[in-house]
Amino acid sequence: MAERDMHVPPAPPVTLVIFGATGDLTRRLLMPALINMTRLGLADDQLHILGVGLDEMDAEGLRHALESFQAPSGGEGATEKGEAWSRLRPRIDYLKGDFTADAVYAILAERLGPDRNAAFYLAVPPRFFGDIVDKLAQHGLMAESDRRFRRVAIEKPFGHDLDSARALNARILKQVAERQVYRIDHFLGKETVQNILTLRFANTMIERLWNSDAIDHVQITAAETVDVGTRGGFYDPTGALRDMVPNHLFQLLAMVAMEPPNSFDAEAIRDEKGKALRAVRVYNADEARANGVRGQYADGVVAGHPVAAYRGAEGVAPDSRTETFVALKLMVDTWRWAGVPFYLRTGKAMAVRDTEVVVVFKPVPLMQFASARGAKLPSNQLVIQIQPDEGMSMEMVIKRPGLEVATAPVSLDFHYADRFRIAALTGYETLLYDLFTGDQTLFQRADAIEAGWAAVQPFLDLWARGEPESYAAGSTGPDSSDALMRRDGRAWHGLATKQ
Repeated sequence: MAERDMHVPPAPPVTLVIFGATGDLTRRLLMPALINMTRLGLADDQLHILGVGLDEMDAEGLRHALESFQAPSGGEGATEKGEAWSRLRPRIDYLKGDFTADAVYAILAERLGPDRNAAFYLAVPPRFFGDIVDKLAQHGLMAESDRRFRRVAIEKPFGHDLDSARALNARILKQVAERQVYRIDHFLGKETVQNILTLRFANTMIERLWNSDAIDHVQITAAETVDVGTRGGFYDPTGALRDMVPNHLFQLLAMVAMEPPNSFDAEAIRDEKGKALRAVRVYNADEARANGVRGQYADGVVAGHPVAAYRGAEGVAPDSRTETFVALKLMVDTWRWAGVPFYLRTGKAMAVRDTEVVVVFKPVPLMQFASARGAKLPSNQLVIQIQPDEGMSMEMVIKRPGLEVATAPVSLDFHYADRFRIAALTGYETLLYDLFTGDQTLFQRADAIEAGWAAVQPFLDLWARGEPESYAAGSTGPDSSDALMRRDGRAWHGLATKQ
C-alpha cells in the first residue's frame, strides 16, 4: 500500500482488542502499523484499542510503554507520525487479566457493549489460541448481528504438524464461522507479494509463458542474517521447517502456482490457492530423504561480526537436532506445472538477508550465435525481490557492443522505492485494514493450512531422527543444499553477490 494516490475510505468504527498487548509483536509491528493507518487516513478517530495482558499497569501505563517505543526519531514522515500518535494515544485502553479466566471476558463484554464492532488479535503464544477463542465464544463475544461484526486474527504458527493443525482448526471452527477467522501471514502484507497476482494476471506476455512449456523451474528463498539470538526457548522446539515453510514459503508458492481465479473476490482467490497447495506432491519417506536438506549453523562470521554456533545459544539444548536451514525440492502435480520443480530454501545466520522468488525459463532450443556455439547461454530469469529491496528484475541476454555478434547478460530492474514511498510501512497496515473491512483475500483458510502441513509432514517425520548437517554462520547454507540443485544440472540464484 503506497503512501500516495490512495483513494480508499477509512475502516469502519472498530475496537481492536489485542491479547498480549505488552509483548514484542504489539510494540514492534502492530502499533507502528496502527500509527501509519491513522496518518494515512486508513483509520479515523473511531478506531479504539483495548490491550489485554498480565502486566500490572493501567491504560496510562500501556500508553507510556508504547510511547517510548514509538517516539519518532527524525527523518521523513516523523512529524506526521508524531501527530498520528498524539491522535491515537487517548484511544488506547488496558485490561489486566489472565487469558483463560472468565472474569476477563465478562469485563470485555461489558466494555464492548451490544453494538460495537470488534476484532480480537491473538498476539500470544500458540498454546492460548484455542482457549481464547473458546472463551470469546462462550461469553457471546463472537456473536454477530446486523449492527456489529466480530472477527479474530490468529498469528502463526497455526499448529506444529498436520494433526495439531487439524485439531486447532476443528476446535476454532466449532465456535466461530470461517468467515470470522483471519489467519495472518505477515508476508502477504508486503507489496511485492501482493504484486505477484497483478504481475501474472494483468500482463499477457507473462501469463502466456507461465507454464511448463516455458518455465524450467522456480526457486523461493527466504534467507536471514540474524541468528536465533535470545529466542532459543521458542525456536528450539520449532525449527526452520515449521517456522517458515508451511506458511511463508508455501504462500509464495501458492501465488506462483495457482490458476487464474474466476474473480478477484477473496473466496475465489483462496479457492485457487488452496487447490495449488493440495496439488503439492506428498512424498513417501524415501522421496522425502532424496528431496530435502536440513542444516544447523555452526560458528562463523555474519556481516563482519562473529556468531556463535546455534547449540550455544540461550535456551537451546547442547545436543539439539533442530534445523536452522531447510532446502526442499517439491513438485506441483497440475497440468500447468507438470515436471517443473519448485526449490525452496530458508535459513538463519546466512550471508545476506534476501527473500525472493526466481522463475527460471527454459534455455533457447538452438544456439545459432557463432561466438557462443559450444557454450551455454544463461536462462532468462524473472526475479521478484520481496525483501529487503522490494522490486523485480528480468534477466535477459543481449548483444555485446562491437563488431562481433557476442552476447552478454543484463538485468532490467524495477525497485518500488524508486517510484513509490513505501519504506515507512510495515506490511501490517494492509492486513489490519483488511481485518477491519472484512476482506479475507490475504488470509489463510483452514484447507490451505492443512494442505501445507500435509506436504511437510513427511520431512517432519523423517527429521525426528538423525542429525542436521553443519554449515558456517555467514555462508549460504550446507553443501548438500547446492548438491540438491547440482544433481538436476541447476544452481541456486546467487545470494553472496547481493548487497
